[in-house]
Amino acid sequence: MASVLVVEDDPFVRSALIRHLTDASHTVRSVGTALEALREVAQLRFDVVVLDLGLPDLDGSEALKMLRGITDVPVIVATARDDETEIVRLLNAGADDYLTKPFSVEHLSARMAAVLRRARSGAGDTPPPTVIRVGGLTVDPLRRQAELDGVRLELTRREFDLLAFLAGRPGVVVPRRELLAEVWRQSYGDDQTIDVHLSWLRRKLGETAARPRYLHTLRGVGVKLEPPGWERTP
Repeated sequence: MASVLVVEDDPFVRSALIRHLTDASHTVRSVGTALEALREVAQLRFDVVVLDLGLPDLDGSEALKMLRGITDVPVIVATARDDETEIVRLLNAGADDYLTKPFSVEHLSARMAAVLRRARSGAGDTPPPTVIRVGGLTVDPLRRQAELDGVRLELTRREFDLLAFLAGRPGVVVPRRELLAEVWRQSYGDDQTIDVHLSWLRRKLGETAARPRYLHTLRGVGVKLEPPGWERTP
């Protein structure tokens, strides 16, 4: 059983997909626009996203790029475009697989099963990480939980990934390009994506860019995480 987000603006297609996936014992949520999809993945954790490219508010390829900015969840693109160049571009942009419309629900099920197998086998190759402690900050990558001074932090998936990556390298300045590659799984991207997530993360850590405690930005260089008073420790 998987948690699935269906992003499809056609109510008849959406209803058919929801019915089939629910009958197959999957947990399904559905939205009809790209902006709704972005809100869903920022707040909830899914195993796979089925993304229609013909959305009313945003071109699907742009929606895919924005999704990849906040989550690494597997994405299966549903498209009426069967041009090979376009499909290659979508796969390079972060899609894990694609379906050309019209497609059968059996075909979708097979593609979903293959994508989920790849995702789960890849996760199994990594040894269980240990709990990270930096000052009053505790990060448990295995349980995907973080606490500050004993109080649990409510983080989105991407916020947690960013915090865990920086906490695993205390005191080390991490270049923005490395953050994009390791946290966002992108070889290039907009610095604003990082800035927005840092801003959200700072707010939850009770600090600001002007008065940092854990997160420090070195303009033009990168970002580092260190406990308060780190530099004053002999």
